[in-house]
Amino acid sequence: MCAAGRRWGRRQRVLLWGVLLAAWEAAWGQLRYSVPEEMPKGSFVGDVAKDLGLQLPALRDHGVRVVSEGRTQYLALHGKTGHLVTAEKIDREQLCESVEQCVLRCELIVEGEMNFYEIEVEITDINDNAPTFKEIELEETISENTAPGSRFSLPRAHDPDSGQNSLQSYELSGDEHFSLAVQTGPGGDQRPELVLAKALDREEAAFHELVLRASDGGEPARTGTARIRVTVLDANDNAPVFSQAEYTVRVPEDVPVGSVLVTVTATDADEGLNGHVKYSFHKITDRESELFHLDSETGEITLKRDLDFEEISSHQLQVLARDDGGLSDTSKVMITVTDINDNAPELTVSSAVSEISEDAPPGTVVAVVHVQDRDSGTNGEVRCSLDGSVPFRLEKSYKDYYRVVTVRELDREQESEYNVTVRAADGGRPSLQSSRVLCVRVLDVNDNAPVFLQERYSARLPENNVAGLLVLRVRATDSDWGENARVRYRLGEGGVRGSPLSSYVSVQAETGALYALRSFDYEEVREVGLWVWAEDGGSPALSSNVSVRLVIVDENDNAPQVLYPPPALSGSVWSGVELAARSSEAGALVAKVVAVDADAGQNAWLSYELAKATEPGLFRVGLHSGEVRTARSPLARDAARQSLVVLVKDHGRPALSATATLSVVLAESVAELLAELGSAARAEAEAGAGEAGGSLTRWLVLAVAAVSCLFVAFLLLLLALRLRRWRRSQQQLLAAGSGALRGVPATHFVGIDGVRAFLHSYSHDVSLTADSRKSHLRFSAASCCDTLPARPPPDEPAPLLGDEEPAGPKQAVPAPPPVSSFYQSFYSMLLSSSF
Repeated sequence: MCAAGRRWGRRQRVLLWGVLLAAWEAAWGQLRYSVPEEMPKGSFVGDVAKDLGLQLPALRDHGVRVVSEGRTQYLALHGKTGHLVTAEKIDREQLCESVEQCVLRCELIVEGEMNFYEIEVEITDINDNAPTFKEIELEETISENTAPGSRFSLPRAHDPDSGQNSLQSYELSGDEHFSLAVQTGPGGDQRPELVLAKALDREEAAFHELVLRASDGGEPARTGTARIRVTVLDANDNAPVFSQAEYTVRVPEDVPVGSVLVTVTATDADEGLNGHVKYSFHKITDRESELFHLDSETGEITLKRDLDFEEISSHQLQVLARDDGGLSDTSKVMITVTDINDNAPELTVSSAVSEISEDAPPGTVVAVVHVQDRDSGTNGEVRCSLDGSVPFRLEKSYKDYYRVVTVRELDREQESEYNVTVRAADGGRPSLQSSRVLCVRVLDVNDNAPVFLQERYSARLPENNVAGLLVLRVRATDSDWGENARVRYRLGEGGVRGSPLSSYVSVQAETGALYALRSFDYEEVREVGLWVWAEDGGSPALSSNVSVRLVIVDENDNAPQVLYPPPALSGSVWSGVELAARSSEAGALVAKVVAVDADAGQNAWLSYELAKATEPGLFRVGLHSGEVRTARSPLARDAARQSLVVLVKDHGRPALSATATLSVVLAESVAELLAELGSAARAEAEAGAGEAGGSLTRWLVLAVAAVSCLFVAFLLLLLALRLRRWRRSQQQLLAAGSGALRGVPATHFVGIDGVRAFLHSYSHDVSLTADSRKSHLRFSAASCCDTLPARPPPDEPAPLLGDEEPAGPKQAVPAPPPVSSFYQSFYSMLLSSSF
């Protein structure tokens, strides 16, 4: 009970000193603890969290773990308490064989902070092993003539404990003929020897039984015993002698199994059985007995198992040579194992991240790796590098730790994932290598705006399109990823003819399809320019725009419009009447049909042709000018009144057309013209009466005839009065203007209600209508235009007949003012007399 208390007190003192030492070294980034061996799994080693100043929540959040050297993890970190505890039961003798101070090293890695601390735990010895002899039953043969004081080597006891707990003393009991002597070797080891204290007499006692006891210094002390049986022989006065007191050999660790490492040789000067020598191991550990074999006859030491320099670099053996007479000699064999490059560097990823943002600054740590090589010397020198051209580099951090850091900012659009190969090569020949691959995925940042596939878009849209028609598709791509690459489209601000642009077109937000919301009219809108914006889904969002040009294509949807002659009023016989002299030659200009087309291009190209005529061969129409000219000179047999139907046709597909009806009166004088017009009026009246109904009575016909006669008489009287007044005014004009109008035929200017006289010698046009306010006189130049403008400006209405100034230079016409006064007076007289 007292011994157990002393052991517990000793352990407590050891733990206390270990805690104080750990607290002193924690300030220097290194922790040192001490723990006895054979502690059960989970035993307390040290309070790491307290010594390093780490909070318990930080331990769980930052991913703290313990990494130990070697294949077995003996230490672990308790996640809840932050204590360093044993992960396995530690046997000091197994872990640190033949090492005086057993230190277990490990690293504490805080992954979240990329920090690490070195921890050393000294494994203190406890007296858990008793001294043992390799053989507990020993046989010794001593000749009876051996002189007192002779010494005989005894087997040594082995105690794997260290320090005070190791082997301390030997004791011999059993017989007065023998005593024990203990020699101290160069290394401080004890070598027991059996000393003959009293001469032997075989006849007195042929055998002697002895007990050799080995004791350690533990509390309580442990002992081991071996029984020695001494057989007394007849005289053998020569002991075997080794050729060398110490054999030394150096062998590489890759020497094949079964190879002879060294041969020991001992000779004995005796003859017969006393001179026959046998060899055996005198001092050898259990591990060395598994590695080496000694041939008892030849003295060859051969290899039984592979050597490993990294486990044990040297072996010290004691070889005994004994003859059959019981005499023996010992020799030391030193086997030094030399290192070869048989271990590749070991790479361990202590901490690593699998994802990194592409905007991470240079120098960002992505991994911490640990490298070690179990070889020694040049074979254990390790060089680390990264394979390929990657934006990372290695930085040595602490001892054999390296950090993998970024060299520059990453670009996910160029490389979205990196397989970083960390390679470690030692300095051996040939060099051995090992590698680890770190997979680092680059996280996207919204650093790229959408880019349209074309610099600008254009489309041709036919007019009169259906509402909702797909016009075109714009497309933009974003080299980012995920939500940052999701592109949505919208229409830019703008307007068309005072209306919002969104009322004309729309764009589908997801696909970029551009639709026409209404039917377009080329005559109103010929081109639409707009902007389409593409915006990604990042935060903040990035955007770009592109111009879109919609060209409205004209269709032949407007028929030609006849401006002259104007359409006839209902019931009017005077509308559209043209005057042609019967004495006209072929090619004389009679009239001109004027038409326009609201379309454009080929759809607005107009052509004219004569569709119907009273006398087919009398007139012709210019194909592009619309001018009506005489094809030949009028004949006496030709009817006085000619009806012409002119067809105006555009060049669209299908072509659209319109007709213009002209009435041409062939007359040589005013009287002939008036007579023809009167007969036409009567014919029209009679036809109208017939069409209105055949039930008109004779009295109604007489009444109409009477009214007509009175009207004609009134016109003649009015005409006579006007002619008289005109004659007086002309005499005055002639007297003042030296007779500028002498010789002008009267047939050149007659007409009522649209009658038009073409006075070729003076190059002017006259038109008369029933309304004097609409009558006009126009001096004209030669016409060379095919059509009139399709759409005159709003503030300048298109001129019809005579409201425009002549386009060409004024002709040198003698005395134009008298001519103008003459015609104005004449037409005023006719108009006044007609009503």
